[in-house]
Amino acid sequence: MPQLVCQDLTLGYDGKTVVSDLSFTVSAGDYLCVVGENGSGKSTLMKTLLRLMTPMSGQIVTGDGLLPNEIGYLPQQSAAQRDFPASVREVVRSGCLNRCGFRPFYTRQEKQMAEDCMERLGVASLARHCYRELSGGQQQRALLARALCATQKILLMDEPASGLDPVVGAEMYDLIKQLNGEGITIIMISHDIAASVKYASHILHMGGQSFFGTTAEYLESETGRVYASAGGERS
Repeated sequence: MPQLVCQDLTLGYDGKTVVSDLSFTVSAGDYLCVVGENGSGKSTLMKTLLRLMTPMSGQIVTGDGLLPNEIGYLPQQSAAQRDFPASVREVVRSGCLNRCGFRPFYTRQEKQMAEDCMERLGVASLARHCYRELSGGQQQRALLARALCATQKILLMDEPASGLDPVVGAEMYDLIKQLNGEGITIIMISHDIAASVKYASHILHMGGQSFFGTTAEYLESETGRVYASAGGERS
């Protein structure tokens, strides 16, 4: 059974339609890259999957034991967010807030989960460091550890290698692929078509001639050939 089913979605805001009749499914262990031209609705889709926006029509159904609040999110950062004055441990622990409810403290299990996620992402030695003093790559690892505290099932990512130098960006992609290999489902917005076709199991192309299918099918399609030859387009 799929973890996520999007059926005939029409998305938009302020009465303006951005995406129409969008349908796709995501199963456990998939690595889905969402690509497309500027203004094609990729960010709108991400906000809708996170329940920050409501579809104008259609529906999003979760299955395979996935609850709507069990979706981890790795966002693009603003300059203000990069300067956040908290320790790495505090940032990572905040991924547990959804399950805290009105409880004003973290349980022992939640604290241990944060420690385990920092160890898993290679930032345990930075736990007491101020987040804003980290390099861009270290910050992304800390945010990924935070997202893992929110869920061990499915992660949504918005251009996770954006702003990183090529070497650090490649390390981030390899780390994401490793998590996917451990069974975590990935949905990632990306302007990097080379990384998308290298790592993804499935591609959702938005805008113009839309497409959803396996990466191999995408590369054989007219949409995929045209977009790949153009090198993609930055969001």
